[in-house]
Amino acid sequence: MFWEENKIMVTGGKGFLGSHLVGKLKDSGCRQVFAPEQDKYDLREKDAITRAFEESRPDIVFHLSAKVGGIGANLRFPAEFFYDNMLMGIQVMEYARVYNVKKFVALGTVCAYPKSTRVPFKEDDLWKGYPEETNAPYGLAKKMLLVQAQAYRKQYGFNAIYLLPANLYGPGDNFTLEGSHVIPAMIKKFFEAVRNKEDEVTLWGTGKATREFLYVEDCADAIILAAEKYNKLEPVNIGSGMEISIRDLARLIADISGFQGKVLWDRSRPDGQPRRRLDISRAQKEFGFRAKTRFREGLQKTVDWYKATFQAE
Repeated sequence: MFWEENKIMVTGGKGFLGSHLVGKLKDSGCRQVFAPEQDKYDLREKDAITRAFEESRPDIVFHLSAKVGGIGANLRFPAEFFYDNMLMGIQVMEYARVYNVKKFVALGTVCAYPKSTRVPFKEDDLWKGYPEETNAPYGLAKKMLLVQAQAYRKQYGFNAIYLLPANLYGPGDNFTLEGSHVIPAMIKKFFEAVRNKEDEVTLWGTGKATREFLYVEDCADAIILAAEKYNKLEPVNIGSGMEISIRDLARLIADISGFQGKVLWDRSRPDGQPRRRLDISRAQKEFGFRAKTRFREGLQKTVDWYKATFQAE
């Protein structure tokens, strides 16, 4: 009955993670889920935000809306990544308070962690240094949501929680090379090489950096569990607990895509943060979340979606 009784707003509900979350909320029994579309509700503008709250009057808000992208996009547009994410987060949470929202679920980012964080990343280490430089403006803007959530809880008794997901992947991801993250970028490059009968693919960096990846549907499950069961001020990592080097990731995607050529590494391009793997024990303890999707299985589903969606291009 929890989801049937509450009206929901999902900012970014038409996006990659948001669309999966909205689908799962409806499957859970939600009768009223409002996902403000970006072209109709610019969440950097107060008038648009108030209009969204007036029209939906939500009990629970999931704030997923964000300006996101890979290393290249973060390097080209650091000011936009900082300004847009700061402005959206600060205002959406403030108006959620003004409109007496019962619970606010804020999505942060693994990019908020310091560059030199001990592995696995523990939530208590979040403030022990500056983020990796290539995505620091984005990471810091998203980390301010945690500061705001804790301040609002202290002063207003506002029930805001803050989740830190690992790098996401899965069907519906952004496959444009200009703005995509590493997995969709690799899938696109390898499949284009196969289609064009090319025998070389060039990837950024050295391939030595590591990442933790979380299948998008598993992340949506975690968010729903947290909304149901978690009501504390401490941030919570959401991840799979796995770690893979970018070089091994490239080999795996090349194998799935059928690419048998040579992979070249452009060392003039940045690797980003040297290592990423999350300590996921708090999510397991507080609301029983464990990722279900094995990595190769999730990659295969992502590749199958990509082929079905883009193979005619």
